[in-house]
Amino acid sequence: MRRLALLAALALPACAAAAPEAPVRGASAYECKDDALGQFTGQPATQQLGADMQRVSGARRLQWVGHGMMVTMDFSPERLRVFLTADNRVERASCG
Repeated sequence: MRRLALLAALALPACAAAAPEAPVRGASAYECKDDALGQFTGQPATQQLGADMQRVSGARRLQWVGHGMMVTMDFSPERLRVFLTADNRVERASCG
């Protein structure tokens, strides 16, 4: 019994050392940059427009936000959020 407790005590630090590291903020190859997204303001929301906005921003993920929709406050450096007007046009776009 004592031997089993000793083996368990020795195994625990090994498990803790193998835990994955937390991701470093901004270390992604897909980090979104919203510097040039103003050019899309006022355009109708289409699949092609979304693809163009992703390409220009470098974002990995795109999230359309309909007029009046609520979004979470979580931050993702790989995400582009496109906020739409009531008539489905781009109101603004931001990374995060």
